[in-house]
Amino acid sequence: MHEAKTHLSRLVREAVAGDPFIIARSGKPLVKVVSVESPGPGAVQRTGFMRGRISVPDDFDSMGADEILKTFKGGE
Repeated sequence: MHEAKTHLSRLVREAVAGDPFIIARSGKPLVKVVSVESPGPGAVQRTGFMRGRISVPDDFDSMGADEILKTFKGGE
């Protein structure tokens, strides 16, 4: 809590830049400070974010299968 009071201006600048922080008292987290402009919980899309930027080959599931089989079977 004391550190937050002492460095509030810097911490708020960092939160606005996308680096949220947590204020705690006696080691117990009390509040999380985030930018008002930051996306809300669940708003961040994690899957499909590269859609249209990459392509997956049709044989993706079998790529390198012979080499992998040789590795596990100790083949030549």
